[in-house]
Amino acid sequence: MTAPAAPATSLSPSARQIWTRGRGLLVALALLLVAGIAFAAIRSGDQHGSLDPRSADRNGSRAVAELLKDRGVSTRVVTTLDETVTAAAPDTTLLVTTPDLLTPHQQKTLRAAIVQAGGRTVLLAPGPPSVSRLAPGVRAGAPASVSARAPECALPAAVRAGPADTGGIRYSAPGLDASGCYPAGDRPTLLTVPSTGADDGDTVLLGAPDILLNHRLGDEGNASLALQLLGSRPHLVWYLPSLGDASAIDGGNQSFFDLIPSGWLWGTLQLALAAALAAVWRGRRLGPLVAERLPVTLRASESTEGRARLYRKTNARDRAAAVLRSAARTRLAPLLGVPPSEAQSPDALLPAVSAQLPTTAHDLRVLLFGPPPADDAALIRLADELDALEREVRTS
Repeated sequence: MTAPAAPATSLSPSARQIWTRGRGLLVALALLLVAGIAFAAIRSGDQHGSLDPRSADRNGSRAVAELLKDRGVSTRVVTTLDETVTAAAPDTTLLVTTPDLLTPHQQKTLRAAIVQAGGRTVLLAPGPPSVSRLAPGVRAGAPASVSARAPECALPAAVRAGPADTGGIRYSAPGLDASGCYPAGDRPTLLTVPSTGADDGDTVLLGAPDILLNHRLGDEGNASLALQLLGSRPHLVWYLPSLGDASAIDGGNQSFFDLIPSGWLWGTLQLALAAALAAVWRGRRLGPLVAERLPVTLRASESTEGRARLYRKTNARDRAAAVLRSAARTRLAPLLGVPPSEAQSPDALLPAVSAQLPTTAHDLRVLLFGPPPADDAALIRLADELDALEREVRTS
């Protein structure tokens, strides 16, 4: 025989109550998700085809590729390291659009191919994560804003191009026979480093890629500088690094934290702070209850009926039974000479009732201090029996 299931009480929230409490948070999360998707869609539209020689978007580079084609320079787009290493040759210019996206393993492999090929390599905005491996001896400094700057150097390509929209990362090469142009402050934003052991090979570091973008190619001497940097050889390999490249795995030597983008620690701390503030906000104390006068007079019977309906709606038979027994004990105590402070004590109240009604048919302990009723019928019987007991005490 199985025991009956414990009745639900007012402490057990219903599905409606859970929805009412949590719908605000769910709506906020939904709005945040929609805003994130919309922002990502907008941003992805702006960055579609960025620095891609096949793209005619504002941030694409199809215009410079067409100009190079008119000058007899063939352009080949590659997205993997293997294709890049295979295509590197002395008569080829290798353009790496996002060097910082490459893993350390890819950077070392690419550097070895560059040295062996002996051609020209153009690195667009290489920062500290890549410049030390792809251009040993060069240091990347703080970035500067992109604006029209004069060459201020003797590099023939820069002299012929004149002022160009340059800036971005600034470079220095102490101890190297490097040529720096378009300085921002005390450091150049275009640096040419001759390759070791190659008569005509070199590595060009460009602090910002703006001279290659479609919407800026016609400004200043951007087109001239771009054509001279990329068109010095009959072939151009345009390397667009991809996260899907199998060589980015680094042979499985990377740890979990190496795979997480930079800044994850600060992002985690911000999320933890936001969660703590949300917990404080949701768990704040509202202070003690303040008693106020009701704006209208409310009859006691209406208040009792209203509370009874709430108990019934939430199946709070335990609460209703506790209220009925507590009220009955409070009324019986003065009739039996029990102090009000001991009205809720079975050791004081039960002997007094037994002495007053020695022949009663009620089980006093179960009636006055028993368990909660199992169903509504038992609750009604409890109320009737408490009324009967109180009448017996009053008439005895």
